[in-house]
Amino acid sequence: MQGVAKALLITIIVSICIMLFTNLVFFFPWYMTLVVETFNMSQIAASDNYIKQSYYDDAMERLSARPIFREKAEKIEIIVTNDSGGRAVGSDDESYYEGLSENQKPYRQRGKPVTVEIRAVYPLSITLWGKEYERELPVSFSITTTGLKHYKDLDYYFE
Repeated sequence: MQGVAKALLITIIVSICIMLFTNLVFFFPWYMTLVVETFNMSQIAASDNYIKQSYYDDAMERLSARPIFREKAEKIEIIVTNDSGGRAVGSDDESYYEGLSENQKPYRQRGKPVTVEIRAVYPLSITLWGKEYERELPVSFSITTTGLKHYKDLDYYFE
């Protein structure tokens, strides 16, 4: 009787491990999507020294429509910050910033770092005997890039 119980326990544990492994097989393409999307956003941030609102919205829509991401779409965050820690997402129309001070503008001068981070939640789930067990794994990826665009409305400081 004890041998049957051990065999049954081992069978249950092995099947749980196989299901976890299957979930992790889906994790790597999901994470690579997160990495590629962060890289694409960092390239856009490097060209303008900030992210325009339309690019930000497009990236959120793309991620929210992807498989697995759409299960926890409300937990996707795109965080773009400039070197002073301020939010580096701004209006599509650069003329909007003409009358503002340097600190109020989302962009900085060429050579300043811009950090792009995307946070999301991976739903690790297993169904055993009709009951679903789920654990949320918060994951993020961050890239710091250097702004390439020279703005004439900002002072250029030699350091």
